[in-house]
Amino acid sequence: MSCCVVVPTYNNAATLTMVLRGVEAHTKDIIVVNDGSTDQTNEVLNEFGHLDQIGFSENQGKGQALRSAFTRAIELGYNYAITIDSDGQHSTDDLPLMFEAIRSNPGKLIMGSRTMKAEGIPKKSSFGNQFSNFWFWAETGLRLSDTQTGFRAYPLNSIKGMKWFTKRFEFEIEAIVRLAWRNVKFVEQPISVAYEEDRVSHFRPFQDFARISVLNTVLFTSALLFFLPRLWIWNFSFSGFWHQIKNEFTSGSHSPIKLAASVGLGLFFGIFPIWGFQMAAAFALASIMRLNRVVVLLSSNISIPPFLPFVIYFSFQLGSVFFTKPVEFLNLDSIDLSTIHIHLSQYLVGAVLLSILTGVFGFFVVLSTLKFFNFRKRKSL
Repeated sequence: MSCCVVVPTYNNAATLTMVLRGVEAHTKDIIVVNDGSTDQTNEVLNEFGHLDQIGFSENQGKGQALRSAFTRAIELGYNYAITIDSDGQHSTDDLPLMFEAIRSNPGKLIMGSRTMKAEGIPKKSSFGNQFSNFWFWAETGLRLSDTQTGFRAYPLNSIKGMKWFTKRFEFEIEAIVRLAWRNVKFVEQPISVAYEEDRVSHFRPFQDFARISVLNTVLFTSALLFFLPRLWIWNFSFSGFWHQIKNEFTSGSHSPIKLAASVGLGLFFGIFPIWGFQMAAAFALASIMRLNRVVVLLSSNISIPPFLPFVIYFSFQLGSVFFTKPVEFLNLDSIDLSTIHIHLSQYLVGAVLLSILTGVFGFFVVLSTLKFFNFRKRKSL
């Protein structure tokens, strides 16, 4: 794997020499981006004229600096780009760990994971990271312990050709979320971190937090409407599905009636006609009712291929009872998603009725099955 190290810098002249010397101790493949610095950064970089450098006359933002570096790295034929901050919080001695992680996990995005609960970590940094971790999970369904780390190894083949929307701090959030939507896998590599009292930070609490909040709103909406269902379909396997179900039903963490209610609620929302918000609504109500959220979410996926045509077909059939001139279908091949738009009322009525019947049916079937097996288990004892 050919790999370069990208060092974006903005007014970090005090630590830049140390960082670049540290990186040079491990590799000569370095791209430095001077993001319109107004301190002594230019003088420092004159000492490193042998390195590949990109310079902006005015500050463009960290995101734009990284985007420009990725473009240069791709042009130079690198497969990976490791990003490291120039403020000294990351230890360049951790670079060999990142190189090894790349070799062991080709094609995956390596996240340098800091220990955010360690002594000396500012509380505002720890809180901000937890906040970011939550939204990353909400937008991708994946859990990471450190989504705000600037020490990462990006697989450039996955980035190639992507069009980005953001240019400042929020870019690092956009990048990992959208790569997750592309089904890129993540690996967390533990790293060390140091927060010096005189460390220069360019994060603007109000402006940048507002920009990040707007971005998360857009990403979360996009995830609900399209990307999360697509990812689930990509990664769906019946063996994995049943393995998860089996684990939840045999763990003993929920009573039979709670498990049956979880299945019923999931089936109900899986068919209920609020496409794009079915899983979110199911998860929220499951949390309020203290049901098994995993079972609820798994059960709510009844409206994906290959089940979707059957759901649409039976929704129209049930809805036809309430209309004098209902649309009729001879077989499943005669319906598709466009049919719903043309005959929306019949579909909505039928889908609501089907969701109720399916949820109730699922509840009683699961409850009866669990009671039967529990009875047999007690009898055998």
